[in-house]
Amino acid sequence: MNDRSDPPRHNELGQPVGVPVENWTPRPRPPQSAMEGRFSRVEPLEAARHGDDLFAAFAEDDDGRTWTYMASGPFADREAFDRWLSICQQSEDPFFQAILDLASGQALGVASYMRMVPDMGVIEVGNISLAPRLQKTAAATEAMYLMMRRAFDELGYRRYEWKCDSLNAASRKAAERLGFTFEGIFRQAVVYKGRNRDTAWYAITDQEWPTIRQALESWLDAGNFDGEGHQKQPLSAFMPKPS
Repeated sequence: MNDRSDPPRHNELGQPVGVPVENWTPRPRPPQSAMEGRFSRVEPLEAARHGDDLFAAFAEDDDGRTWTYMASGPFADREAFDRWLSICQQSEDPFFQAILDLASGQALGVASYMRMVPDMGVIEVGNISLAPRLQKTAAATEAMYLMMRRAFDELGYRRYEWKCDSLNAASRKAAERLGFTFEGIFRQAVVYKGRNRDTAWYAITDQEWPTIRQALESWLDAGNFDGEGHQKQPLSAFMPKPS
């Protein structure tokens, strides 16, 4: 890994150039295997296996608020939902994952690895849709941690991205809580559901990951939860303070 504080390098013409990335090789794509922690399990989405749980869980979102900033949904009926799940399952990029709550054993959300650029070591997490029961839970946070850990520690990616509608305050807050750095707004980047989207970009780099991983693991540790499963300290207490 290269420290971003390294002094600038220069080529033989005296022009500033980036620091070398030694022994770099393209990164593998995420495998089909599951990831499991104390609260959650993340596994490749299967419509037949996860459909009943997901449809029932998302149905608890009475006004469809979960889907406001998503390209798909809300769904008129189970048939429409199953068509969407089938498309998601067959997609290679995005590569959709089901998020299971281990306490109930139920699938309560989805997320995906997407816009994968193995040659450059860049990968994005997106299509994050969490049913009301999964939102703001340790299982949801752990699922995001598991996906980060696979990208950085198992697969060796250099950059992990999070993008969302700039008006999606909840998504932006979640990115910042998880340690992503805000990098700017891409104006008029997307048209979806017949409306404009200015896209907010966030990312974590491999240099930043060890500190963020330690913060997430400290927050997820059993000692940070009381007998009723309530956190003793918020994740922000473990995250590095802005310089």
